[in-house]
Amino acid sequence: MKLLVIEDEAGLRESIEEYFTEEGNICESAFNFGSAMAKVNLYRYDCIVLDITLPDGSGLDILKHLKLEQHTDGILIISAKNSLDDRLNGLDLGADDYLTKPFHLSELRARVAAIVRRKSFDGNNHLRFNEIDIELSAKEVKINAQTIKLTPKEYALLLYFLANKGKVVSKSAIAEHLWGDNVDTADNFDFIYSHIKNLRKKMTEVGGNDYIQATYGMGYKFNTA
Repeated sequence: MKLLVIEDEAGLRESIEEYFTEEGNICESAFNFGSAMAKVNLYRYDCIVLDITLPDGSGLDILKHLKLEQHTDGILIISAKNSLDDRLNGLDLGADDYLTKPFHLSELRARVAAIVRRKSFDGNNHLRFNEIDIELSAKEVKINAQTIKLTPKEYALLLYFLANKGKVVSKSAIAEHLWGDNVDTADNFDFIYSHIKNLRKKMTEVGGNDYIQATYGMGYKFNTA
């Protein structure tokens, strides 16, 4: 998953970022309204963890902006405010869920994972496409009933392709999704080819089809035919 944490409290922000990063996710952060707006205007995320109260603005205004621009990022609001009005306001504006501080990081993870499943895989925890079976909670991938061992990047790449199957995705979009804004420092995207090559090899070695097609000058497409 690629996440953005918008939270002005440094201790909580760093704890969330570390927690998700240790599990192999891309997790970026913003500490105020200005830095958050810069992020959401440049990048897309599987889920945004959004604090309502920021030192220089309201998280609800960020939510309004995302919806106005018709961005499909998942939104989980976190706030110390526990009033019904705040919760309903955020949900009415289009947030996917609401979590009141304080909370356990394991609950936050479960809520985020549920949002991503709803957004990308119709709420399913088990994903199946032809001979490919994936248990999302266990991050287990089987091809023709044989478990294959993927690196975190290969696993994220496979999910990204399945979430966008039949569509051409650019190399820059793949790089941004798997490496976050750190990819801005890359001279080229040759490293993407290496990950795709390894993923293809592991899938075909157990009898899986090679669904990943290079589209010259554009990127890659996960074929559904």
